[in-house]
Amino acid sequence: MVRVAAAQIAPDLNSAEGTLARVLETMRDAARRGVELIVFPETFVPYYPYFSFVLPPVLQGAPHLLLMERAPSVPGPLTDAVAAAARELGMVVVLGVNERDHGSLYNSQLIFDADGRLLLKRRKITPTYHERMVWGQGDGSGLVAVQTRVGRVGALACWEHYNPLARYALMADHEEIHCAQFPGSLVGPIFADQMAVTIRHHALESGCFVVNATGWLSDEQIRSITPDEKLQGALRGGCHSAIVSPEGKYLAEPLTEGEGLVVADLDMALIAKRKRMMDSVGHYARPELLSLAIRREATAYTTPLQADAGHPEAATNPLAEPAA
Repeated sequence: MVRVAAAQIAPDLNSAEGTLARVLETMRDAARRGVELIVFPETFVPYYPYFSFVLPPVLQGAPHLLLMERAPSVPGPLTDAVAAAARELGMVVVLGVNERDHGSLYNSQLIFDADGRLLLKRRKITPTYHERMVWGQGDGSGLVAVQTRVGRVGALACWEHYNPLARYALMADHEEIHCAQFPGSLVGPIFADQMAVTIRHHALESGCFVVNATGWLSDEQIRSITPDEKLQGALRGGCHSAIVSPEGKYLAEPLTEGEGLVVADLDMALIAKRKRMMDSVGHYARPELLSLAIRREATAYTTPLQADAGHPEAATNPLAEPAA
């Protein structure tokens, strides 16, 4: 058995350090309950860019710059702190962050093993709708599952779950525990209803467990994002933190309101039970008819020219003079 948790908690909208403190506090709370893997919501540190959903582009400049100022670099002090806590508690951690890489932000998912190693940093391949004003695009290098102390773990963010090829990439890499992250407190109840269908379908199709974490905003936080009462409705609902078995069953009652931990024990034998009958990347597949092509290399913004033997700097300086 593997004990896992989905964390539905509120960020600190005024401080990245405050949100990090909430992450570490929640990890310790989960450890007291015997949790071996914990999943946090989408871009939880410092917070999901809720402003981008309710403000017109012309008004987004100031909050966007503030998010950039608060967003962590990876690696950096944030990853050091989470790694140390993961190592101390012996816990696998899946954390969503707004990652700052020089002048750009990315929706990044970080997977730490129970010994504190950062096994994977992946970026959401296509930001959704309003998010394209905030984040850059990811690449195929993160469409992999990684071996952790509790099994093979993969992750996708939000509407990446509506990209069947992205999901299939993780299925083909034989993920055993799929970690899903959504923002929560967004769109309304219909978002939670859709989420429930999405995560249960992936569990069935992949033959894996799904641990889904969504965030939460208090009424006070919602009012701080927009004073418009009509727009405040767009920042409520959409919460569905849950844990699903390979048979598509909930292993604990989903959390749709308020803060808390959803905790369940995973019987890993259920994976073989499901895949014995339906393995989408094995005996139930027809790769000679249908297959997936993936570019897994990381995005490169420059391509070095062939270096001259006498002038190694030519690899980075196309204007370098040839050797005499």
